[in-house]
Amino acid sequence: MARAKSDALAAPKLLSGGNPQIPKGEGDAPVQAYVAAMPGWKRDVGRRLDALIAEAIPEVHKAVKWNSPFYGVPGEGWFLSFHCFNRYVKVTFFQGASLDPAPAGLSKYPQVRYLDIHEDDAFDAAQFVDWVKQASRLPGERL
Repeated sequence: MARAKSDALAAPKLLSGGNPQIPKGEGDAPVQAYVAAMPGWKRDVGRRLDALIAEAIPEVHKAVKWNSPFYGVPGEGWFLSFHCFNRYVKVTFFQGASLDPAPAGLSKYPQVRYLDIHEDDAFDAAQFVDWVKQASRLPGERL
């Protein structure tokens, strides 16, 4: 019993690239657990992304799936997720090719676009919020 309690209090395991291993779950709590477990400077990036998304889309639906936070519009599917890698945080816009301007990061999937945020990058919050608002109005992914 003591071991189970100490395991529950242990920090989440960091997977390849420092991505936190967080159990799947719906709602804000699993997303906040993911963000809190992001290593180093990436935690501040995660907090900022989450806050900007929630401010831009007050009714946003949140979940953790496949060890990544997902954001969507209830009943409309997912429009964005992010994931930790060794040297950056990758934001995925599932319908990113339809955004104006489209994020620069290309994918093997024609509609998907990426925004990679490195530690010393200048982050354009206004552009990010504009993309979030645009993405939330597009058909979402049903995952």
